[in-house]
Amino acid sequence: MTRQVSARRTRETRDPYGIGPIGTLAAPILALVGLLVVAVATLGLMGGSLTLPGTGNGPNGAPNGPGGPAGTPAPSNVVNIDPRTEVPGSIVYAKAGNIWIQSGKSVRQLSTNGTASMPTWSPDGRFVYFIDTFLERATFPVGNVARNYNLTSPRLMRIPADGSAPAELIKSGRYRTGRHRWFYWLRQPTVSPDGRTVALVSDQPDPTESDVVVQLLNLTTGSFSRPDLPETQFLGHQDPAWSPNGRYLLYVRNNRDGARGAPVIARWDRTERRVRTMTGPGYLQPEYSPDGRYIVATRTDGFGTNVVILEGGRGTEILRLTDDGRSWSPIWSPRGDAIAFLHIESGIVDLRMVPLDGNGPTWALGAPLDLTTVSGLDGSSGPDWFTPADQLPASPAPSSPAPSSLAPPGSASPAP
Repeated sequence: MTRQVSARRTRETRDPYGIGPIGTLAAPILALVGLLVVAVATLGLMGGSLTLPGTGNGPNGAPNGPGGPAGTPAPSNVVNIDPRTEVPGSIVYAKAGNIWIQSGKSVRQLSTNGTASMPTWSPDGRFVYFIDTFLERATFPVGNVARNYNLTSPRLMRIPADGSAPAELIKSGRYRTGRHRWFYWLRQPTVSPDGRTVALVSDQPDPTESDVVVQLLNLTTGSFSRPDLPETQFLGHQDPAWSPNGRYLLYVRNNRDGARGAPVIARWDRTERRVRTMTGPGYLQPEYSPDGRYIVATRTDGFGTNVVILEGGRGTEILRLTDDGRSWSPIWSPRGDAIAFLHIESGIVDLRMVPLDGNGPTWALGAPLDLTTVSGLDGSSGPDWFTPADQLPASPAPSSPAPSSLAPPGSASPAP
């Protein structure tokens, strides 16, 4: 079994995302919106092939997609892409526990171990950071009795984007107390624009005493720091996202309204050490636009999840990009002219893109484009987008990528 109990708190009170008892690596946040279709939009959904009630058709009404009959995704080692659509720069995502990179009209598989999730680019595009898991046998006391467990423990990794070297271990989630072993969560890494800090959510250093909250990992020293961010007890945080200049960090503060989840987006000012709540309940998975003026996010309600754009200073909703109730995990093109997101159709998760014509907040929305088709991407692992500086528009100036995202020698070691 995976980790299911805590030495100090019960499973119900040890719930890091406000969703009920923990079962596997992270339980689906079904209670967040009350519908199965909504689960695909949340942090806890751990696969790209949840089966929803079928329509008998593939994406866009096709009777059968290239992956096979309706409701059947492509094989685990195949991602189907539409050759009519060219991706500027490179989008990284996960399928079947492996990392894939889609660029232009091609796609390639970067990892093969089947245990990877939550990929994100380094600011210079040289590396992909991600969460990997490994199995180990361990003992941990429940009450006064030591019990045996098969743990699925997380670790933060990075791998060269060109595949020129194996993945490196940055930080392990192993936790030891006396002769016993456990783990603390490491989830949703995102690298600061200067390449020096990884923001993620974790319950380190002692998972029996902490909720899963935003923490900052210094890539030079390998040490964690924890901003003083308000939280609702036991529910914690999720979805950290840096502003282009690195001053602000968006995150989701989980909350409840009775039995329903009520997440809100908050903003931490790294300079002034102040927190501002940006939205009312029902928003998660935020990301800044390249110029920092807007935020794209997932909006949840009783009908599903949709992609919306918020004003970056006040957090007010100014534009809804989708109204299908089956879209989530949006990312902004580094050029500022498109938004890509995950979408589920007939139980199969794929990547879509909506072009943005003109300037905000009065964009004209282009027709949605399928970047993958019937591919079965991992729904809990949002995509991330990188474009080299020489392919970015001259104005407005993008935030400068870090000269290098490499951690200093000795701070990373080959993965065991």
